[in-house]
Amino acid sequence: MKTNTKAPRRLGNLLVEKGYLDAAGLESALAAQRQPEYKGRLLGEILVDLQHCTEDQIVECLAEEYDIPYVKLDPRLMDPGVIELLPRTYIEENLVLPLFCVEGTLTVAVTEPSNLFLVDEIATLTNLKVQVVVTTTRDARRTLTNLPNSKVFVIDDIIEDHDTDVTLIEDAIEDISDVEEIAGQSPVIRLVNYIIFNAAKEGASDIHIEAAERCVRVRYRIDGKLYKSLEVPLHLLPAVTSRIKIMAGLDISERRLPQDGRVNVMLNRRRIDLRVSTFPGQRGEKTVIRVLDTSSTSLILEDLGFAEDILNGFLAGIKAPNGIVLVTGPTGSGKSTTLYAALNQISTMENNVCTVEDPIEYHLPLINQFQVQEKIGLTFPVALRTLLRQDPDVVMLGEIRDEETGRTAIQAALTGHLVFSTLHTNDACAAVTRLVNMGVEAYLIGAALNTVLAQRLVRKICVKCRQTYEPPRPIRRTLEKLGYEMDVYYRGVGCRRCRNTGYAGRVGIHELLAIDDELRDAITAEAPVSTIRNIARRNGMVTLRHDGFRKVKEGVTSVEEVLHVAGDVPEFVTPAAPLPTTGAGPLPLSQEV
Repeated sequence: MKTNTKAPRRLGNLLVEKGYLDAAGLESALAAQRQPEYKGRLLGEILVDLQHCTEDQIVECLAEEYDIPYVKLDPRLMDPGVIELLPRTYIEENLVLPLFCVEGTLTVAVTEPSNLFLVDEIATLTNLKVQVVVTTTRDARRTLTNLPNSKVFVIDDIIEDHDTDVTLIEDAIEDISDVEEIAGQSPVIRLVNYIIFNAAKEGASDIHIEAAERCVRVRYRIDGKLYKSLEVPLHLLPAVTSRIKIMAGLDISERRLPQDGRVNVMLNRRRIDLRVSTFPGQRGEKTVIRVLDTSSTSLILEDLGFAEDILNGFLAGIKAPNGIVLVTGPTGSGKSTTLYAALNQISTMENNVCTVEDPIEYHLPLINQFQVQEKIGLTFPVALRTLLRQDPDVVMLGEIRDEETGRTAIQAALTGHLVFSTLHTNDACAAVTRLVNMGVEAYLIGAALNTVLAQRLVRKICVKCRQTYEPPRPIRRTLEKLGYEMDVYYRGVGCRRCRNTGYAGRVGIHELLAIDDELRDAITAEAPVSTIRNIARRNGMVTLRHDGFRKVKEGVTSVEEVLHVAGDVPEFVTPAAPLPTTGAGPLPLSQEV
Protein backbone atom coordinates (compact mmCIF):
# COMPACT_ATOMS: atom_id res chain seq x y z
CA MET A 1 0.00 0.00 0.00
CA LYS A 2 1.39 3.38 -0.93
CA THR A 3 1.78 6.04 1.70
CA ASN A 4 -0.59 8.92 1.11
CA THR A 5 0.83 12.18 2.51
CA LYS A 6 -1.88 14.49 1.24
CA ALA A 7 -4.71 15.56 3.50
CA PRO A 8 -7.60 13.07 3.22
CA ARG A 9 -10.72 14.31 1.50
CA ARG A 10 -14.18 13.66 2.87
CA LEU A 11 -16.19 10.88 1.29
CA GLY A 12 -19.11 13.16 0.45
CA ASN A 13 -16.82 15.57 -1.45
CA LEU A 14 -15.23 12.69 -3.35
CA LEU A 15 -18.62 11.42 -4.49
CA VAL A 16 -19.69 14.90 -5.57
CA GLU A 17 -16.43 15.40 -7.51
CA LYS A 18 -16.94 12.08 -9.28
CA GLY A 19 -20.49 13.03 -10.21
CA TYR A 20 -22.00 10.13 -8.26
CA LEU A 21 -23.77 12.46 -5.81
CA ASP A 22 -25.22 15.96 -5.92
CA ALA A 23 -25.05 18.58 -3.16
CA ALA A 24 -28.70 18.10 -2.18
CA GLY A 25 -28.22 14.37 -1.70
CA LEU A 26 -25.14 14.98 0.45
CA GLU A 27 -27.00 17.46 2.66
CA SER A 28 -29.89 14.98 3.01
CA ALA A 29 -27.53 12.21 4.15
CA LEU A 30 -25.67 14.47 6.59
CA ALA A 31 -28.99 15.56 8.10
CA ALA A 32 -30.08 11.92 8.42
CA GLN A 33 -26.79 11.06 10.15
CA ARG A 34 -27.81 13.33 13.03
CA GLN A 35 -31.09 11.48 13.55
CA PRO A 36 -31.37 8.84 16.33
CA GLU A 37 -32.17 5.99 13.94
CA TYR A 38 -28.82 6.50 12.17
CA LYS A 39 -26.77 6.97 15.33
CA GLY A 40 -23.33 5.41 14.90
CA ARG A 41 -23.86 4.68 11.17
CA LEU A 42 -21.20 5.65 8.63
CA LEU A 43 -22.02 8.20 5.96
CA GLY A 44 -21.49 5.64 3.21
CA GLU A 45 -24.01 3.25 4.76
CA ILE A 46 -26.57 6.05 5.05
CA LEU A 47 -26.06 7.08 1.41
CA VAL A 48 -26.72 3.50 0.32
CA ASP A 49 -29.80 3.25 2.58
CA LEU A 50 -31.20 6.47 1.11
CA GLN A 51 -30.37 5.22 -2.40
CA HIS A 52 -28.29 8.31 -3.21
CA CYS A 53 -25.30 6.14 -4.21
CA THR A 54 -24.42 2.52 -4.77
CA GLU A 55 -21.97 0.63 -2.61
CA ASP A 56 -19.71 0.15 -5.65
CA GLN A 57 -19.46 3.92 -6.16
CA ILE A 58 -18.59 4.52 -2.51
CA VAL A 59 -15.91 1.80 -2.40
CA GLU A 60 -14.46 2.99 -5.70
CA CYS A 61 -13.99 6.50 -4.27
CA LEU A 62 -12.46 5.19 -1.05
CA ALA A 63 -10.06 2.99 -3.00
CA GLU A 64 -8.94 5.95 -5.11
CA GLU A 65 -8.44 8.11 -2.02
CA TYR A 66 -6.31 5.48 -0.28
CA ASP A 67 -4.51 4.64 -3.53
CA ILE A 68 -5.54 0.98 -3.36
CA PRO A 69 -6.81 -1.07 -6.33
CA TYR A 70 -10.57 -1.63 -6.44
CA VAL A 71 -11.74 -5.04 -7.68
CA LYS A 72 -15.00 -6.76 -8.48
CA LEU A 73 -14.56 -10.16 -6.88
CA ASP A 74 -14.83 -13.21 -9.08
CA PRO A 75 -14.21 -16.79 -7.90
CA ARG A 76 -11.85 -17.19 -10.84
CA LEU A 77 -9.55 -14.60 -9.23
CA MET A 78 -9.03 -16.78 -6.18
CA ASP A 79 -6.51 -19.51 -5.59
CA PRO A 80 -8.36 -22.12 -3.45
CA GLY A 81 -5.09 -23.09 -1.80
CA VAL A 82 -4.54 -19.74 -0.08
CA ILE A 83 -7.89 -19.71 1.75
CA GLU A 84 -6.40 -21.87 4.50
CA LEU A 85 -3.66 -19.32 5.21
CA LEU A 86 -6.11 -17.51 7.50
CA PRO A 87 -8.43 -19.07 10.11
CA ARG A 88 -11.94 -19.43 8.76
CA THR A 89 -13.44 -17.62 11.77
CA TYR A 90 -11.07 -14.68 11.16
CA ILE A 91 -12.10 -14.48 7.51
CA GLU A 92 -15.82 -14.53 8.38
CA GLU A 93 -15.61 -12.03 11.24
CA ASN A 94 -13.41 -9.47 9.43
CA LEU A 95 -14.65 -9.97 5.85
CA VAL A 96 -11.15 -10.47 4.42
CA LEU A 97 -10.52 -12.83 1.50
CA PRO A 98 -7.05 -14.15 0.57
CA LEU A 99 -6.97 -14.17 -3.24
CA PHE A 100 -3.54 -15.45 -4.31
CA CYS A 101 0.11 -15.51 -3.24
CA VAL A 102 2.96 -14.62 -5.61
CA GLU A 103 6.63 -14.65 -4.56
CA GLY A 104 5.87 -14.31 -0.87
CA THR A 105 3.30 -11.52 -1.28
CA LEU A 106 -0.29 -12.35 -0.34
CA THR A 107 -3.02 -10.35 -2.06
CA VAL A 108 -6.05 -9.93 0.19
CA ALA A 109 -9.42 -8.34 -0.58
CA VAL A 110 -10.69 -6.13 2.27
CA THR A 111 -13.81 -4.02 2.76
CA GLU A 112 -12.26 -1.40 5.07
CA PRO A 113 -9.17 0.12 3.41
CA SER A 114 -8.61 2.52 6.33
CA ASN A 115 -8.01 -0.30 8.83
CA LEU A 116 -4.22 -0.50 8.87
CA PHE A 117 -4.23 -2.68 11.98
CA LEU A 118 -6.10 -5.34 10.02
CA VAL A 119 -3.33 -5.45 7.42
CA ASP A 120 -0.69 -5.84 10.15
CA GLU A 121 -2.70 -8.66 11.74
CA ILE A 122 -2.93 -10.52 8.44
CA ALA A 123 0.83 -10.17 7.92
CA THR A 124 1.47 -11.53 11.42
CA LEU A 125 -0.94 -14.47 11.01
CA THR A 126 0.40 -15.51 7.60
CA ASN A 127 4.07 -14.50 8.00
CA LEU A 128 3.86 -13.04 4.49
CA LYS A 129 4.00 -9.62 2.91
CA VAL A 130 0.46 -8.36 2.36
CA GLN A 131 -0.95 -6.39 -0.53
CA VAL A 132 -4.56 -5.32 -0.21
CA VAL A 133 -7.25 -4.60 -2.74
CA VAL A 134 -10.67 -3.17 -1.94
CA THR A 135 -14.02 -4.76 -2.68
CA THR A 136 -17.60 -4.14 -1.65
CA THR A 137 -19.13 -5.76 1.41
CA ARG A 138 -21.76 -7.34 -0.81
CA ASP A 139 -19.19 -8.99 -3.09
CA ALA A 140 -17.13 -10.18 -0.13
CA ARG A 141 -20.12 -11.81 1.52
CA ARG A 142 -21.30 -13.42 -1.70
CA THR A 143 -17.85 -14.94 -2.21
CA LEU A 144 -17.64 -15.94 1.44
CA THR A 145 -20.85 -17.95 1.14
CA ASN A 146 -19.37 -19.95 -1.73
CA LEU A 147 -16.20 -20.92 0.13
CA PRO A 148 -15.83 -24.69 0.64
CA ASN A 149 -16.97 -25.97 4.05
CA SER A 150 -18.27 -22.57 5.07
CA LYS A 151 -20.00 -22.87 8.45
CA VAL A 152 -21.59 -19.43 8.37
CA PHE A 153 -24.09 -18.65 5.64
CA VAL A 154 -24.22 -15.03 4.50
CA ILE A 155 -27.72 -14.06 3.38
CA ASP A 156 -27.39 -10.39 2.44
CA ASP A 157 -27.14 -11.07 -1.29
CA ILE A 158 -30.87 -10.89 -1.98
CA ILE A 159 -32.42 -9.63 -5.22
CA GLU A 160 -34.77 -6.69 -4.81
CA ASP A 161 -37.95 -8.26 -6.17
CA HIS A 162 -38.72 -11.65 -4.66
CA ASP A 163 -41.55 -12.23 -7.13
CA THR A 164 -38.93 -12.35 -9.88
CA ASP A 165 -36.94 -14.78 -7.71
CA VAL A 166 -39.89 -17.16 -7.42
CA THR A 167 -40.47 -17.01 -11.18
CA LEU A 168 -36.86 -17.93 -11.80
CA ILE A 169 -37.25 -20.98 -9.58
CA GLU A 170 -40.37 -22.14 -11.40
CA ASP A 171 -38.56 -21.94 -14.71
CA ALA A 172 -35.35 -23.49 -13.44
CA ILE A 173 -36.77 -26.51 -11.60
CA GLU A 174 -38.99 -29.01 -13.29
CA ASP A 175 -37.40 -32.32 -12.41
CA ILE A 176 -36.65 -32.67 -8.68
CA SER A 177 -35.43 -36.26 -8.84
CA ASP A 178 -32.00 -35.16 -7.64
CA VAL A 179 -33.06 -33.05 -4.69
CA GLU A 180 -29.56 -32.45 -3.37
CA GLU A 181 -28.38 -31.06 -6.70
CA ILE A 182 -31.48 -28.88 -7.07
CA ALA A 183 -31.15 -27.61 -3.49
CA GLY A 184 -27.69 -26.33 -4.33
CA GLN A 185 -28.83 -24.35 -7.37
CA SER A 186 -28.82 -20.57 -7.19
CA PRO A 187 -32.60 -19.99 -7.48
CA VAL A 188 -33.37 -22.24 -4.50
CA ILE A 189 -30.54 -20.70 -2.49
CA ARG A 190 -31.91 -17.24 -3.27
CA LEU A 191 -35.42 -18.21 -2.21
CA VAL A 192 -34.26 -19.65 1.13
CA ASN A 193 -32.00 -16.63 1.64
CA TYR A 194 -34.94 -14.32 1.01
CA ILE A 195 -37.15 -16.17 3.49
CA ILE A 196 -34.52 -15.86 6.23
CA PHE A 197 -33.54 -12.32 5.29
CA ASN A 198 -37.12 -11.07 5.33
CA ALA A 199 -37.86 -12.82 8.64
CA ALA A 200 -34.92 -11.08 10.31
CA LYS A 201 -35.90 -7.77 8.73
CA GLU A 202 -39.50 -8.08 9.95
CA GLY A 203 -38.41 -9.08 13.46
CA ALA A 204 -39.96 -12.55 13.26
CA SER A 205 -39.30 -15.04 16.04
CA ASP A 206 -40.24 -18.11 13.97
CA ILE A 207 -40.53 -19.12 10.31
CA HIS A 208 -43.11 -21.74 9.29
CA ILE A 209 -42.60 -23.44 5.90
CA GLU A 210 -45.47 -25.81 5.25
CA ALA A 211 -47.32 -27.54 2.44
CA ALA A 212 -50.82 -26.25 1.73
CA GLU A 213 -53.20 -27.87 -0.73
CA ARG A 214 -51.69 -26.28 -3.85
CA CYS A 215 -48.66 -24.32 -2.68
CA VAL A 216 -45.87 -23.99 -0.14
CA ARG A 217 -46.94 -21.42 2.43
CA VAL A 218 -44.38 -19.37 4.38
CA ARG A 219 -45.57 -17.69 7.56
CA TYR A 220 -43.73 -15.54 10.11
CA ARG A 221 -44.51 -15.29 13.81
CA ILE A 222 -44.21 -11.59 14.64
CA ASP A 223 -45.05 -10.31 18.12
CA GLY A 224 -46.60 -13.68 18.93
CA LYS A 225 -48.94 -13.81 15.90
CA LEU A 226 -48.53 -15.72 12.63
CA TYR A 227 -48.68 -13.77 9.35
CA LYS A 228 -48.50 -15.11 5.81
CA SER A 229 -45.41 -13.90 3.99
CA LEU A 230 -45.45 -15.58 0.59
CA GLU A 231 -46.54 -18.66 -1.33
CA VAL A 232 -44.49 -20.67 -3.85
CA PRO A 233 -45.39 -23.68 -6.02
CA LEU A 234 -45.90 -26.93 -4.12
CA HIS A 235 -43.38 -28.92 -6.13
CA LEU A 236 -40.56 -26.75 -4.70
CA LEU A 237 -41.06 -28.02 -1.14
CA PRO A 238 -38.50 -30.89 -1.33
CA ALA A 239 -35.82 -28.61 -2.75
CA VAL A 240 -36.45 -25.82 -0.21
CA THR A 241 -36.50 -28.31 2.69
CA SER A 242 -33.30 -29.96 1.47
CA ARG A 243 -31.55 -26.61 1.18
CA ILE A 244 -32.43 -25.78 4.78
CA LYS A 245 -31.28 -29.27 5.86
CA ILE A 246 -27.95 -28.78 4.10
CA MET A 247 -27.44 -25.46 5.92
CA ALA A 248 -28.30 -27.08 9.29
CA GLY A 249 -26.17 -30.18 8.71
CA LEU A 250 -29.16 -32.56 8.65
CA ASP A 251 -29.66 -35.75 6.64
CA ILE A 252 -31.50 -34.80 3.44
CA SER A 253 -32.19 -38.45 2.60
CA GLU A 254 -34.21 -38.95 5.80
CA ARG A 255 -37.76 -37.75 5.20
CA ARG A 256 -39.70 -40.12 7.48
CA LEU A 257 -38.39 -38.99 10.88
CA PRO A 258 -38.27 -35.56 12.55
CA GLN A 259 -34.88 -33.85 12.65
CA ASP A 260 -33.43 -30.93 14.60
CA GLY A 261 -30.39 -28.79 13.84
CA ARG A 262 -28.84 -25.36 14.11
CA VAL A 263 -27.28 -22.94 11.66
CA ASN A 264 -25.59 -19.55 11.93
CA VAL A 265 -26.12 -16.82 9.35
CA MET A 266 -24.64 -13.37 8.90
CA LEU A 267 -26.90 -10.42 8.16
CA ASN A 268 -25.61 -6.84 8.03
CA ARG A 269 -22.46 -8.04 9.79
CA ARG A 270 -24.40 -9.39 12.75
CA ARG A 271 -24.71 -13.05 13.65
CA ILE A 272 -28.15 -14.67 13.78
CA ASP A 273 -28.70 -18.18 15.16
CA LEU A 274 -31.39 -20.37 13.63
CA ARG A 275 -32.87 -23.50 15.21
CA VAL A 276 -34.29 -25.80 12.56
CA SER A 277 -36.95 -28.45 13.16
CA THR A 278 -38.44 -30.66 10.43
CA PHE A 279 -41.46 -32.94 10.81
CA PRO A 280 -42.93 -35.23 8.12
CA GLY A 281 -46.55 -34.46 7.22
CA GLN A 282 -49.20 -35.66 4.84
CA ARG A 283 -48.10 -33.43 1.94
CA GLY A 284 -44.39 -33.30 2.79
CA GLU A 285 -42.11 -32.14 5.55
CA LYS A 286 -42.97 -29.06 7.56
CA THR A 287 -40.03 -26.90 8.63
CA VAL A 288 -40.07 -24.48 11.54
CA ILE A 289 -37.09 -22.19 12.10
CA ARG A 290 -36.65 -20.33 15.39
CA VAL A 291 -34.85 -17.02 14.73
CA LEU A 292 -32.53 -15.94 17.56
CA ASP A 293 -31.33 -12.43 16.77
CA THR A 294 -29.42 -11.76 19.98
CA SER A 295 -28.26 -8.34 18.82
CA SER A 296 -31.85 -7.02 18.87
CA THR A 297 -32.61 -8.21 22.41
CA SER A 298 -31.71 -6.14 25.45
CA LEU A 299 -30.35 -8.05 28.42
CA ILE A 300 -30.86 -5.20 30.87
CA LEU A 301 -33.67 -5.75 33.37
CA GLU A 302 -34.72 -2.11 33.28
CA ASP A 303 -35.41 -2.43 29.54
CA LEU A 304 -37.77 -5.41 29.84
CA GLY A 305 -40.91 -3.54 30.92
CA PHE A 306 -40.81 -4.14 34.67
CA ALA A 307 -42.91 -1.94 36.92
CA GLU A 308 -40.81 -0.28 39.58
CA ASP A 309 -42.26 -2.19 42.52
CA ILE A 310 -41.90 -5.58 40.79
CA LEU A 311 -38.36 -4.79 39.60
CA ASN A 312 -37.23 -3.87 43.11
CA GLY A 313 -38.65 -7.12 44.51
CA PHE A 314 -37.05 -9.19 41.76
CA LEU A 315 -33.67 -7.50 42.26
CA ALA A 316 -33.85 -8.35 45.95
CA GLY A 317 -34.51 -11.99 45.03
CA ILE A 318 -31.64 -12.36 42.57
CA LYS A 319 -29.17 -10.75 44.98
CA ALA A 320 -29.98 -13.14 47.83
CA PRO A 321 -27.05 -15.28 49.05
CA ASN A 322 -28.89 -18.56 48.40
CA GLY A 323 -32.24 -20.07 47.53
CA ILE A 324 -34.23 -20.64 44.34
CA VAL A 325 -35.50 -17.97 41.96
CA LEU A 326 -38.05 -19.26 39.43
CA VAL A 327 -39.36 -17.55 36.29
CA THR A 328 -42.59 -19.13 35.08
CA GLY A 329 -44.81 -18.84 32.04
CA PRO A 330 -45.68 -20.64 28.80
CA THR A 331 -43.28 -21.22 25.92
CA GLY A 332 -42.32 -17.97 24.23
CA SER A 333 -43.13 -15.71 27.17
CA GLY A 334 -39.58 -14.37 27.52
CA LYS A 335 -38.48 -16.47 30.51
CA SER A 336 -34.98 -17.14 29.19
CA THR A 337 -34.41 -13.49 28.32
CA THR A 338 -35.39 -12.45 31.85
CA LEU A 339 -33.04 -15.02 33.38
CA TYR A 340 -30.16 -13.94 31.13
CA ALA A 341 -30.77 -10.32 32.10
CA ALA A 342 -30.78 -11.34 35.77
CA LEU A 343 -27.46 -13.16 35.35
CA ASN A 344 -26.08 -10.17 33.49
CA GLN A 345 -27.09 -8.00 36.46
CA ILE A 346 -25.21 -10.01 39.08
CA SER A 347 -22.23 -11.42 37.16
CA THR A 348 -18.93 -10.02 38.39
CA MET A 349 -15.31 -11.13 38.49
CA GLU A 350 -15.84 -12.12 42.13
CA ASN A 351 -18.74 -14.52 41.35
CA ASN A 352 -18.54 -17.92 39.70
CA VAL A 353 -21.75 -17.94 37.66
CA CYS A 354 -22.51 -21.17 35.75
CA THR A 355 -25.39 -22.24 33.55
CA VAL A 356 -26.73 -25.57 32.28
CA GLU A 357 -28.82 -25.01 29.16
CA ASP A 358 -30.48 -26.80 26.26
CA PRO A 359 -29.60 -25.02 24.05
CA ILE A 360 -27.38 -22.03 24.88
CA GLU A 361 -29.27 -19.04 23.45
CA TYR A 362 -27.13 -16.06 24.48
CA HIS A 363 -23.39 -16.02 25.08
CA LEU A 364 -22.58 -13.83 28.09
CA PRO A 365 -19.21 -12.57 29.35
CA LEU A 366 -17.96 -13.66 32.79
CA ILE A 367 -20.37 -16.62 32.78
CA ASN A 368 -19.53 -20.31 32.30
CA GLN A 369 -22.18 -21.84 30.07
CA PHE A 370 -22.62 -25.58 29.52
CA GLN A 371 -24.74 -27.41 26.96
CA VAL A 372 -26.86 -30.45 27.84
CA GLN A 373 -26.09 -33.50 25.67
CA GLU A 374 -28.83 -36.02 26.38
CA LYS A 375 -27.65 -38.43 23.65
CA ILE A 376 -24.49 -39.15 25.64
CA GLY A 377 -26.15 -39.07 29.05
CA LEU A 378 -25.31 -35.47 30.02
CA THR A 379 -28.81 -34.63 31.24
CA PHE A 380 -29.88 -31.69 33.40
CA PRO A 381 -29.57 -33.61 36.72
CA VAL A 382 -26.18 -35.10 35.79
CA ALA A 383 -24.83 -31.76 34.58
CA LEU A 384 -26.12 -29.96 37.68
CA ARG A 385 -24.61 -32.48 40.09
CA THR A 386 -21.28 -32.22 38.29
CA LEU A 387 -21.48 -28.45 38.20
CA LEU A 388 -21.88 -28.29 41.98
CA ARG A 389 -18.34 -29.67 42.22
CA GLN A 390 -17.10 -26.71 40.16
CA ASP A 391 -17.41 -24.32 43.13
CA PRO A 392 -20.28 -22.19 41.74
CA ASP A 393 -21.80 -19.21 43.53
CA VAL A 394 -24.78 -18.91 41.16
CA VAL A 395 -26.27 -21.67 39.01
CA MET A 396 -28.79 -21.17 36.21
CA LEU A 397 -30.69 -24.28 35.18
CA GLY A 398 -32.46 -23.95 31.83
CA GLU A 399 -35.64 -25.69 33.00
CA ILE A 400 -36.92 -27.88 35.83
CA ARG A 401 -38.52 -30.74 33.90
CA ASP A 402 -38.84 -33.60 36.36
CA GLU A 403 -38.54 -34.71 39.98
CA GLU A 404 -34.82 -35.48 39.78
CA THR A 405 -33.97 -32.08 38.37
CA GLY A 406 -36.22 -30.29 40.87
CA ARG A 407 -34.84 -32.19 43.83
CA THR A 408 -31.22 -31.57 42.76
CA ALA A 409 -31.90 -27.85 42.30
CA ILE A 410 -33.46 -27.58 45.76
CA GLN A 411 -30.57 -29.45 47.36
CA ALA A 412 -28.18 -27.02 45.67
CA ALA A 413 -30.14 -24.08 47.08
CA LEU A 414 -30.20 -25.59 50.56
CA THR A 415 -26.42 -26.07 50.51
CA GLY A 416 -25.73 -22.37 50.03
CA HIS A 417 -26.06 -21.76 46.28
CA LEU A 418 -28.31 -19.30 44.47
CA VAL A 419 -30.22 -21.22 41.79
CA PHE A 420 -32.14 -19.71 38.86
CA SER A 421 -34.49 -21.76 36.70
CA THR A 422 -37.72 -21.73 34.68
CA LEU A 423 -40.97 -23.62 35.07
CA HIS A 424 -44.11 -23.92 32.96
CA THR A 425 -47.06 -22.73 35.08
CA ASN A 426 -50.00 -20.37 34.60
CA ASP A 427 -49.10 -18.03 37.44
CA ALA A 428 -46.53 -17.58 40.20
CA CYS A 429 -48.42 -19.37 42.97
CA ALA A 430 -48.98 -22.45 40.81
CA ALA A 431 -45.20 -23.03 40.77
CA VAL A 432 -45.45 -24.53 44.26
CA THR A 433 -48.15 -26.98 43.16
CA ARG A 434 -46.15 -27.88 40.06
CA LEU A 435 -43.08 -28.81 42.11
CA VAL A 436 -45.21 -30.85 44.52
CA ASN A 437 -46.82 -32.70 41.61
CA MET A 438 -43.35 -33.55 40.32
CA GLY A 439 -42.69 -35.35 43.57
CA VAL A 440 -40.65 -32.78 45.51
CA GLU A 441 -41.56 -32.64 49.21
CA ALA A 442 -43.41 -29.52 50.32
CA TYR A 443 -41.12 -28.86 53.28
CA LEU A 444 -38.10 -28.72 50.93
CA ILE A 445 -39.89 -26.29 48.64
CA GLY A 446 -40.85 -24.07 51.59
CA ALA A 447 -37.26 -24.02 52.82
CA ALA A 448 -35.55 -23.34 49.47
CA LEU A 449 -37.94 -21.18 47.41
CA ASN A 450 -37.26 -17.43 47.58
CA THR A 451 -38.89 -15.73 44.60
CA VAL A 452 -41.24 -16.69 41.77
CA LEU A 453 -41.75 -14.35 38.82
CA ALA A 454 -44.58 -15.15 36.41
CA GLN A 455 -44.63 -13.29 33.12
CA ARG A 456 -46.37 -12.96 29.76
CA LEU A 457 -45.67 -10.88 26.68
CA VAL A 458 -48.31 -8.47 25.39
CA ARG A 459 -48.15 -6.56 22.14
CA LYS A 460 -47.38 -2.84 22.41
CA ILE A 461 -49.60 -0.29 20.71
CA CYS A 462 -47.79 1.16 17.68
CA VAL A 463 -46.64 4.66 18.64
CA LYS A 464 -46.87 5.86 15.03
CA CYS A 465 -50.62 5.30 14.78
CA ARG A 466 -51.71 5.36 18.43
CA GLN A 467 -54.89 7.29 19.14
CA THR A 468 -57.37 7.71 21.97
CA TYR A 469 -60.79 6.15 21.44
CA GLU A 470 -64.02 5.27 23.18
CA PRO A 471 -64.09 1.49 23.75
CA PRO A 472 -67.18 -0.66 23.18
CA ARG A 473 -69.54 -0.98 26.11
CA PRO A 474 -68.68 -4.70 26.75
CA ILE A 475 -65.05 -3.78 27.39
CA ARG A 476 -66.01 -1.05 29.84
CA ARG A 477 -68.39 -3.43 31.61
CA THR A 478 -65.67 -6.09 31.83
CA LEU A 479 -63.24 -3.66 33.43
CA GLU A 480 -65.84 -2.33 35.83
CA LYS A 481 -66.72 -5.86 36.83
CA LEU A 482 -63.05 -6.52 37.56
CA GLY A 483 -62.79 -3.27 39.54
CA TYR A 484 -60.64 -1.26 37.10
CA GLU A 485 -61.34 2.27 35.90
CA MET A 486 -59.62 3.98 32.99
CA ASP A 487 -59.69 7.69 32.18
CA VAL A 488 -58.33 7.35 28.63
CA TYR A 489 -58.21 4.37 26.28
CA TYR A 490 -55.63 3.95 23.52
CA ARG A 491 -55.44 1.81 20.41
CA GLY A 492 -53.43 1.61 17.20
CA VAL A 493 -55.39 2.29 14.04
CA GLY A 494 -52.85 0.60 11.77
CA CYS A 495 -50.01 1.89 9.59
CA ARG A 496 -47.17 0.59 7.43
CA ARG A 497 -44.81 0.34 10.38
CA CYS A 498 -47.07 -2.12 12.22
CA ARG A 499 -48.34 -3.95 9.09
CA ASN A 500 -51.78 -2.40 9.75
CA THR A 501 -52.19 -4.40 12.96
CA GLY A 502 -52.01 -1.45 15.38
CA TYR A 503 -49.24 -3.20 17.34
CA ALA A 504 -45.44 -3.05 17.09
CA GLY A 505 -43.17 -4.92 19.50
CA ARG A 506 -43.95 -6.61 22.79
CA VAL A 507 -43.48 -5.86 26.47
CA GLY A 508 -43.68 -8.04 29.56
CA ILE A 509 -46.37 -8.06 32.23
CA HIS A 510 -45.31 -9.63 35.49
CA GLU A 511 -46.46 -11.16 38.77
CA LEU A 512 -43.94 -11.42 41.60
CA LEU A 513 -44.35 -13.86 44.49
CA ALA A 514 -41.85 -13.09 47.26
CA ILE A 515 -41.81 -15.91 49.80
CA ASP A 516 -42.14 -14.60 53.37
CA ASP A 517 -42.49 -16.56 56.63
CA GLU A 518 -46.29 -16.82 56.38
CA LEU A 519 -46.05 -18.26 52.88
CA ARG A 520 -43.26 -20.66 53.91
CA ASP A 521 -45.47 -22.02 56.66
CA ALA A 522 -48.40 -22.41 54.25
CA ILE A 523 -46.21 -24.20 51.66
CA THR A 524 -44.70 -26.51 54.27
CA ALA A 525 -48.20 -27.33 55.55
CA GLU A 526 -49.17 -28.29 51.97
CA ALA A 527 -51.84 -25.59 51.75
CA PRO A 528 -53.84 -25.53 48.49
CA VAL A 529 -52.85 -23.07 45.81
CA SER A 530 -55.94 -20.94 46.47
CA THR A 531 -54.78 -20.36 50.05
CA ILE A 532 -51.25 -19.49 48.92
CA ARG A 533 -52.68 -17.09 46.34
CA ASN A 534 -54.93 -15.38 48.89
CA ILE A 535 -52.04 -14.91 51.32
CA ALA A 536 -49.89 -13.46 48.57
CA ARG A 537 -52.62 -11.07 47.40
CA ARG A 538 -53.30 -9.98 50.97
CA ASN A 539 -49.59 -9.24 51.41
CA GLY A 540 -49.52 -7.02 48.31
CA MET A 541 -48.69 -9.28 45.37
CA VAL A 542 -49.50 -7.60 42.04
CA THR A 543 -51.11 -10.08 39.64
CA LEU A 544 -50.44 -10.45 35.93
CA ARG A 545 -53.77 -8.87 35.07
CA HIS A 546 -53.23 -5.99 37.49
CA ASP A 547 -49.79 -5.21 36.06
CA GLY A 548 -51.23 -5.49 32.57
CA PHE A 549 -53.93 -2.90 33.24
CA ARG A 550 -51.34 -0.55 34.71
CA LYS A 551 -49.69 -0.64 31.28
CA VAL A 552 -53.09 -0.14 29.62
CA LYS A 553 -53.58 2.98 31.73
CA GLU A 554 -50.20 4.31 30.55
CA GLY A 555 -51.01 3.70 26.88
CA VAL A 556 -48.43 0.93 26.42
CA THR A 557 -50.84 -1.86 25.47
CA SER A 558 -54.54 -2.41 24.94
CA VAL A 559 -57.35 -3.85 27.04
CA GLU A 560 -57.89 -6.66 24.52
CA GLU A 561 -54.25 -7.75 24.75
CA VAL A 562 -54.30 -8.00 28.54
CA LEU A 563 -57.61 -9.87 28.60
CA HIS A 564 -56.32 -12.24 25.91
CA VAL A 565 -53.03 -12.97 27.67
CA ALA A 566 -54.00 -12.83 31.36
CA GLY A 567 -57.80 -13.00 31.32
CA ASP A 568 -57.87 -16.60 32.49
CA VAL A 569 -55.66 -15.93 35.50
CA PRO A 570 -57.80 -16.50 38.63
CA GLU A 571 -58.25 -13.57 40.99
CA PHE A 572 -59.79 -13.93 44.40
CA VAL A 573 -59.85 -10.38 45.69
CA THR A 574 -62.52 -8.07 44.28
CA PRO A 575 -62.81 -5.25 43.65
CA ALA A 576 -59.23 -4.79 42.49
CA ALA A 577 -56.98 -2.28 44.17
CA PRO A 578 -56.56 1.17 42.56
CA LEU A 579 -54.21 1.21 39.62
CA PRO A 580 -50.88 2.83 40.54
CA THR A 581 -48.58 3.68 37.67
CA THR A 582 -45.46 1.64 36.95
CA GLY A 583 -43.28 4.58 37.87
CA ALA A 584 -42.90 6.12 34.43
CA GLY A 585 -46.13 8.12 34.37
CA PRO A 586 -48.58 8.43 31.47
CA LEU A 587 -46.90 8.35 28.08
CA PRO A 588 -47.51 11.14 25.59
CA LEU A 589 -48.73 10.00 22.20
CA SER A 590 -45.48 11.06 20.55
CA GLN A 591 -43.21 9.07 22.88
CA GLU A 592 -41.66 5.78 21.79
CA VAL A 593 -42.80 2.94 24.04
